[in-house]
Amino acid sequence: MSQQANNPLHGKTLEAILTELQAHYGWEEMASRIPVNCFKSDPSIKSSLTFLRKTDWARKKVEDLYLEMKK
Repeated sequence: MSQQANNPLHGKTLEAILTELQAHYGWEEMASRIPVNCFKSDPSIKSSLTFLRKTDWARKKVEDLYLEMKK
């Protein structure tokens, strides 16, 4: 429990993170920062969630971008 107290991602769903990033940056900027097809070609929250749940390295980049945005 004490480890989670300082974790800014605690309680945030991947969908909530993606929604905030998309609202802040837009798909085009997200694709330039994290070049994955789910952001480049016909992007949607649903397709992005499917990809990111299967791809740990990409999810980590999305989480890092979210933390950078929150600073």
